[in-house]
Amino acid sequence: MTGFHRARRTVYAALTPVFVLGLAACAGFPDTIFGAHSEIGRTEDRLTYLLLILGGLVFVLVEGALIWALIKFRSKPNATTPKQTHGNTTLEITWTLIPAVILAVIAVPSVRTIFETQAAAAAGSLQVDVIGHQWWWEFRYPQYKITTANELYLPVGRTASFTLRTDDVIHSFWIPQLAGKRDVVHKERPNYLWFTPDSAGAWNGFCAEYCGTSHSNMRFRVFTVSPEQFAAWVKHQQTGPAFPATAATPQPDTSKKGATPAPSPAATATLASDTNTATYPRDQLPTWTVPATPLPADEHFDESTIAKADPARGAQIFKTAACIGCHTIQGVSPGIIGPNLTHVGSRTTIGAGLYPNDMKHLTMWIKDARLMKPGSIMPPMGKGLPEAMGAFDDQQIADLAAYLSSLK
Repeated sequence: MTGFHRARRTVYAALTPVFVLGLAACAGFPDTIFGAHSEIGRTEDRLTYLLLILGGLVFVLVEGALIWALIKFRSKPNATTPKQTHGNTTLEITWTLIPAVILAVIAVPSVRTIFETQAAAAAGSLQVDVIGHQWWWEFRYPQYKITTANELYLPVGRTASFTLRTDDVIHSFWIPQLAGKRDVVHKERPNYLWFTPDSAGAWNGFCAEYCGTSHSNMRFRVFTVSPEQFAAWVKHQQTGPAFPATAATPQPDTSKKGATPAPSPAATATLASDTNTATYPRDQLPTWTVPATPLPADEHFDESTIAKADPARGAQIFKTAACIGCHTIQGVSPGIIGPNLTHVGSRTTIGAGLYPNDMKHLTMWIKDARLMKPGSIMPPMGKGLPEAMGAFDDQQIADLAAYLSSLK
């Protein structure tokens, strides 16, 4: 009976890692690599399943033989020393040939998959230049002369061909539900990736190579849309920002009886994605693509200023501040350091997918981006903050945020 309990404990010990690994494999949903939505993703899926099956088979056979040996040759009372042998040639040849056969079975589909995924993209593919920065993504569409940041639009049914470069350190471009990751190395040594989205949706993208302090905060969103929607988005991106150049609305004297406060421009303006059919509707975003990053406990902002924010005042602040040296806004500023902000109001996130794009988060980001995202090269803009490049109070920052939110 003692031997039975010992064997059972051995079996439990062997099965525990399998159970833990199974739970870990399920934890990645919905950012799983399985059930891909492109032909390249499905090819990689098939290879992954094959490797898992073969690896599981080897594991079961090896562990089964080990458990059998532990039970059969366990120590027994009054047992004599078994007969000693110098070796078994047949057995040694067998356990050499079996791994060789398994490796051959793995090698053939692996090499085939490598050649398939490394082949040149089909003629007529959508060209996208991807540039990795610490810690955000720049996307350029050279065929359409479009540059955007942290949100990638792709048409369903058309192959997208990516040229991957980095502006600083090594990154890795990865959209788990569309295709495998590909390293982003030097400007002079680009990497390439292509795939064809087969269904519409919103997907998460990541940097999959440790690249510094905010590596885990270097995210992006991918929107796969119909060809018609993509054409509308391209047309929208090719135009300048639809900024409502209105003067600040005077605030009435609310001390008089019956007076009703007039809404400010910021209060009446809606974000671009609420009204612009060219961008992905926010009310259709899957929950896993909506950021839920908690705000830093040390970040403070007078939110009452948001209700009085005026985008026209914010536009003047932007043109006279250091913002114009870092950020490009078509027809306004030629900055080349930070993300292109021409249509920033239509994006769903800020901070490279870290926070939702709304007035609350945008004002806090402008005030102190380094507190919101460790390692960010964007300097604080709030008055009195260490290393602040600007000296703006909360109302001025709210005005600036209202202007950026209005850039449709």
